[in-house]
Amino acid sequence: MNIKKSIVIRVRVVFLLICLFACAIVYKIVQIQFMDGARWKEISKERRIRYQPVFATRGNIYSDNGSILATSLPFYRVAFDPTVADAETFNRGVDSLSMLLARFYKDKSEDYYRRKIKNARHDGRRYLRLNSRQINYQDKKMMAQWPIFRAGKNKGGVIFEKVEKRFKPFGLLAERTVGFINEDKNGAGLEFSFNNHLAGTDGEALFERIAGGNKPIYDGTEVKPQHGYDIKTTIDINLQDVAENALYKALEKTNAEYGCVIMMEVKTGEIKAIANLGKTKGGYIEDYNYAVGNQGRTEPGSTFKLASMMALFEYAPDVRLGDTIDTGDGRYRIKNTIMTDAKTGGYGKLSVQEIFEKSSNIGVAKLMEQHFSSNPQAYVDYLNKFGLNSTLGFQMDGEARPFMKSPQDRTWYGTTLTSMAIGYELKLSPLQTLAFYNAVANNGVKIQPIIVKEISKTNTVIQSFNTRVLNEKICSDETLKKLRSMLEGVVANGTAKNILSKDYKVAGKTGTARKVKNGRYVMEYSTSFAGYFPADNPKYSCIVIIDSPKGVNVYGGDVAAPVFKELADKAYARDLAMHKSLRARVAPNKDSMPQVGAGNLDDLSYICNKIGISHHPNITDEEWVKVEQKMRFLDFKPNPVMANKVPDVKGMTLRDALFILGNQQMDVKVVGTGKRVAQQSLEPGTDITKRTKITIVLS
Repeated sequence: MNIKKSIVIRVRVVFLLICLFACAIVYKIVQIQFMDGARWKEISKERRIRYQPVFATRGNIYSDNGSILATSLPFYRVAFDPTVADAETFNRGVDSLSMLLARFYKDKSEDYYRRKIKNARHDGRRYLRLNSRQINYQDKKMMAQWPIFRAGKNKGGVIFEKVEKRFKPFGLLAERTVGFINEDKNGAGLEFSFNNHLAGTDGEALFERIAGGNKPIYDGTEVKPQHGYDIKTTIDINLQDVAENALYKALEKTNAEYGCVIMMEVKTGEIKAIANLGKTKGGYIEDYNYAVGNQGRTEPGSTFKLASMMALFEYAPDVRLGDTIDTGDGRYRIKNTIMTDAKTGGYGKLSVQEIFEKSSNIGVAKLMEQHFSSNPQAYVDYLNKFGLNSTLGFQMDGEARPFMKSPQDRTWYGTTLTSMAIGYELKLSPLQTLAFYNAVANNGVKIQPIIVKEISKTNTVIQSFNTRVLNEKICSDETLKKLRSMLEGVVANGTAKNILSKDYKVAGKTGTARKVKNGRYVMEYSTSFAGYFPADNPKYSCIVIIDSPKGVNVYGGDVAAPVFKELADKAYARDLAMHKSLRARVAPNKDSMPQVGAGNLDDLSYICNKIGISHHPNITDEEWVKVEQKMRFLDFKPNPVMANKVPDVKGMTLRDALFILGNQQMDVKVVGTGKRVAQQSLEPGTDITKRTKITIVLS
């Protein structure tokens, strides 16, 4: 066989093999496409379609009078299934729709949107996100009337994906207390501590994974989300505002590192204000909860002398306030250390009352040595009995654990007893110190501080938090009498004379504790003032901490006490219960109609039906109404909300007003703490420009 014939045969064999391979490929394609097509489509569908969560609406956080501290407002992303609409509806409306999209978003041309939509329809894409920008509720209502979209989800293909944003009407007020929660479920404050209640329970629905994202499939199997519960706090917005402003001014004036203020009701333990401000390059912000957490747990200094004197009077009830101690020249050797008093040259002879008023370290140390040097465990046992060695079980996460030594510890030295007596070699958080002072104000009853009063849903209370007693009687009545006299003396004659008020009595104690750096005490101080008022009938207790102030006067009486005074003055001025009773009071008119100004038509009709109030809702096409109060019924009038126009929110609740103004993309500032909007800074009907600012006044 010649070479030429051999080559031809080989070529023919290779060609035949290629033909057979090609036939095999064609056969396999036919088998996959037609014979096994249904099975593979089902497998593909199973992989593309899956259940995904439908997030619940987060609950609201309220102040003590119902003002909203945090709420969720709805926003939407616009997506589109261009394959849903029939050819006639699509072709007739695509040009107008593209023009409206270009005018609304102002980011791309009309031609861009037209090509984007037509190409997606041609390619059979069933999910097309038109724009990533979120729109508000009013924009959603407007878009729902656009060409193609007006046919709805099933016939027009429009998809409005709901996204909720957390909104705080009072801005940075109580920011750290309200707190936050991130996508990883980490956070701080009430948002984090009560996340299980606020978050609700997510639902689920089928979503199809297609090019461009996930398209929801509503087949009737979806599970609706259970929206979160609301929580009502004990925070008083007015007192919170005063506390933060007073603290901020003090920190700025002294260039301090951080500070905190806590104010609570004596009888109930309800916290009315809790402010925390830390120093940053841009000023002071609420960056940590120093009042409760570990970073605020410090050696309390002289405010702890109250606990030492309580232990002394309980252990040796025969000690009288008039008994005297020679404090000498202001220097006293204890083992191998020297203890000093603030006054150069010393105070000389002082009574027990004066020792406390002038905050004499030497006087307190000598009293402790006289009575507890042979039995220091008795002193520590009293501190433990007072509950100073244990946490309070506070409602917010992150409460610091007290640090308290005992004689069995390896770090208990010969000077530890006297050091602890004046507030060193132990650590407490400000909240734990305040709870102790509050017990003295509360006739010896130590109660647990609370910051959340109720958990509710749709105005139905799910859980209430009542006052919980931690210690029925922290000490004897005789001891209480002595302690109160000393606390009042501090303000009347001692280290806090600068906050003496002619209107009401204040009882309290200053504190100035040296700080530790690198294991050694340095000339930096943590200053404080803790007390209560009015001293003769206590209503509020309060503690102020200013850490590391700079300047000449860096004592608790100079730095922290004035903050206490400013807050106490405000509380006294607005609380008529602390003033003399009015001789006459106007009796309420029980037959008067409820004070309703405006709101949502469906909500108001529902409420009127529930409580049996005659009303005339002769309106069917308006979502929002004004209410006119007639003699025996409520008359509803239209109150339309128009796009790009300032709405009329007077008479509405704060939540309704925020909902409407937020959907109009307006920046809202809230003033006052009433239930309804009394005034608004912009007239209804005024044109809205980008991020128009409006102030609403509550009354």
